[in-house]
Amino acid sequence: MPWKRIWPILMRTARREASIPSVTHATSPMRASNELQVRAVAGAVMAVAAVAGAIGGGLLFGFILVGCAIAALREWHRLVEGGTLPRELGFTAAAIVLSVLLAYSESGLIWPAMALVMGAVVAGVSAALRGGPFVWHAAGPIYIGVAPAALMALRETQLQGEWVVLGLFGAIWAADTGALFFGKFIGGPKLAPVLSPNKTWAGWIGGTLFAGAVLALYVGLLGGNAFNAGLAGVFLAVVGHGGDLFESWVKRRFRAKNTGGLIPGHGGMLDRIDSLLFAAPAGAALVFAADLNPLFGVPL
Repeated sequence: MPWKRIWPILMRTARREASIPSVTHATSPMRASNELQVRAVAGAVMAVAAVAGAIGGGLLFGFILVGCAIAALREWHRLVEGGTLPRELGFTAAAIVLSVLLAYSESGLIWPAMALVMGAVVAGVSAALRGGPFVWHAAGPIYIGVAPAALMALRETQLQGEWVVLGLFGAIWAADTGALFFGKFIGGPKLAPVLSPNKTWAGWIGGTLFAGAVLALYVGLLGGNAFNAGLAGVFLAVVGHGGDLFESWVKRRFRAKNTGGLIPGHGGMLDRIDSLLFAAPAGAALVFAADLNPLFGVPL
């Protein structure tokens, strides 16, 4: 598709506001096709950046993680504040930057966690002092900050950490892609019609099984235990779907269609990483808490 046709769509999509209520409009086949292509281009760009960061590691990966987290935080604070950007963004952004740096320094998990908790307390108190919503602003650094710290810890503390992170990314992307594909072409009963009318049980099951198959193939090609990897992929997909539904509930709670318009075809940053925000901590828990071999049998 020529870029002169894609560019106007990119610009229109980027200007969408997070506070616009969800409204159903008739969409022409040509427009739907254009938006699907824009979505694919934007998704590919983000995927390349994520893969490059995971392979490069270090401060490059940290920069990408922090950039995505701060973009998501901006959308979060705007959403819960009713469209304005409050001062709490500065407190929560600082907490996330500190937590990622602490994870990068391999100082253990307790210090990054404490940085996020302190950021939550400061943001909540700050909001309360000016009459804002204490709980929602305090939740920002916890909800959004745990995942980047977990990913950095996996990347920097594990031998073959880049392959662990790439496997986690692959499982989540497979779950999202599979859910979209199977939901579109099979349809059927809705998964949670009140929260997200477009999600179906066919998409949920198909995406979950596809994630298991992708992670099993990935780890099998690396010489690991494909069966165990498949189970882990299913687990990560289920947790990721939970993150997607949680974000749908939050958007409905604040009467928003999207959390923002930063990413063409995807909405806001939160709309794009909602599954990862739940799945990354779950994957880290498998490694650090359950002492699971991160590559399910691959020699470390």
